[in-house]
Amino acid sequence: MQYFDSFDWGRWSAPALSGLRIVLIVALAWIAIAMMQRAVRVVRLRVQNRLGGTDGASRAETLGRVVRYLIALVVSAVAVMLVLAEVGVSLAPILGAAGVVGLAIGFGAQSLVKDYFTGFFLLFEDQIRTGDVVNIAGIGGSVEDITLRHVRLRDYDGNVHFIPNGLITTVTNMSRSFAHAVVDIGVSYRESVDEVMAVMAEVGAAFRADPVHAARILADLEIAGVERLDDSAVVLRCRFKVAPLQQWTVRREFLRRLKAAFDERGIEIPFPHITVYAGIAKDGTAPSLPLRMQRDPNEPALAAGETAS
Repeated sequence: MQYFDSFDWGRWSAPALSGLRIVLIVALAWIAIAMMQRAVRVVRLRVQNRLGGTDGASRAETLGRVVRYLIALVVSAVAVMLVLAEVGVSLAPILGAAGVVGLAIGFGAQSLVKDYFTGFFLLFEDQIRTGDVVNIAGIGGSVEDITLRHVRLRDYDGNVHFIPNGLITTVTNMSRSFAHAVVDIGVSYRESVDEVMAVMAEVGAAFRADPVHAARILADLEIAGVERLDDSAVVLRCRFKVAPLQQWTVRREFLRRLKAAFDERGIEIPFPHITVYAGIAKDGTAPSLPLRMQRDPNEPALAAGETAS
């Protein structure tokens, strides 16, 4: 204390003191941002541990990233204003002009304001998290990043889509709690529906008992029955209750196993049927419909007494 009392502060010029204060403001702002962001990370980890599970971790990470961004923005803005005041720039006109400009920007950039409000409620209501598979604004894909301004999606082809939050009116989230792998099976009209459903139930039970896929399937196969009668097929509908994001894997594997079972049992998977209509003349007679079989020129000619197989 005696050293500071005896120090001749008068030897320091005003510009030097102003520069020292500016450096101090910048340093304190940097320290404040670092400490507050570190505190946010600590809180995020505690909330994540309390919530538990992948969903809780994803939500805590998304909210934590947005809060850290806001902290850096607010502290930086305060530091800039203090530095401007230190160099002799009056803040009153700047704040007044900023209010007018902000009002003008608010009217001219309503879509931007809408983006931020929608983004806030998307995060606050936990509608979307990083890693979710969603369908928004007519585009489906995996959420790689979500901010107050936009959502970044990557679709199955690897294309990246940046969707402003203001365009999001409906969120279809396909990765919450559980999903259903819905499968429509078409069989020929000649087949017995009861026999086909029995084969489906048998394949579904074996599929769920497979240890490789047991963790993906949460319940036994649920057969709804006949869904519709198409032109060439009887369509049966069934579904599995599965873990999040496993509906596509389960559906593809079940279809593969069911195709093998149908081939083994001789159950026909239908193909389109075409009826050829030759027309009717005015007198009621039907014109002849000539048909001719043409042999492939690459096949060997048949010997005498042989018939085509």
